[in-house]
Amino acid sequence: MKTLYIDCSLSGISGDMTMGALIDLGADVAEIEAKLSSLPIEPFTIKAEGVIKKGIYAQQFKVIEKEDERATNHRHFSTIKKMIEECEALSDNVKQLSLQIFQPIAEAEAKIHHSSLEKVHFHEVGAVDSIVDIVGTALALEQLEVEKIVAAPVVVGSGTIHIDHGVYPIPAPATLEMLTEIPVESTTIRGELTTPTGAGILKGIVSEFGPMPSMTVEKIGYGAGEKDFPHHPNVLRVVLGQSR
Repeated sequence: MKTLYIDCSLSGISGDMTMGALIDLGADVAEIEAKLSSLPIEPFTIKAEGVIKKGIYAQQFKVIEKEDERATNHRHFSTIKKMIEECEALSDNVKQLSLQIFQPIAEAEAKIHHSSLEKVHFHEVGAVDSIVDIVGTALALEQLEVEKIVAAPVVVGSGTIHIDHGVYPIPAPATLEMLTEIPVESTTIRGELTTPTGAGILKGIVSEFGPMPSMTVEKIGYGAGEKDFPHHPNVLRVVLGQSR
């Protein structure tokens, strides 16, 4: 079985790190961008470039929006669900994977804000870059023909973070809500290591958590985060192979 192992035990996980790692595995950036451009969102381009993080070569993924276009950060889950379901450029498999990631984010936001799934709206996750990260991840997984996803216990970071509602401890409320029943590792690293999008990926499409499964390794990919840490590379490592 084609299995993807997500090693998020050192630097956590985010949408852009996931995209960078999957592109490093061989996902086609041009094809992903072409299909993403069919979504009814603000104009954007995507770019992946190689960077060095503490001696590790990794792909850094970026979403570039046009400066003269007004960005929309707040979108209702129902709006995002509808745009994905009605996008003819996306396969049924990609639509399902995308919504499996968005669903736990919506459920977490609804619970925290005492709202319903129909009325809940996303803040940062409703922005163009987060939509691109999530649907792009689904497209990359389909390209790579991934059948099963396993992940390591995840680190979330420490300290505080500024979000739309003010200053909150890390992990942010929605992130922590999604990490219920997922093994979390402690760390002294200050800052947010696992984002809401990263948590949505873990909650929505990972079937098992633990050490790397018995597998024949075929490819290894590294996705770079934006921050730099003094003692370790800020990268997400993914391993693709045939599980036994």
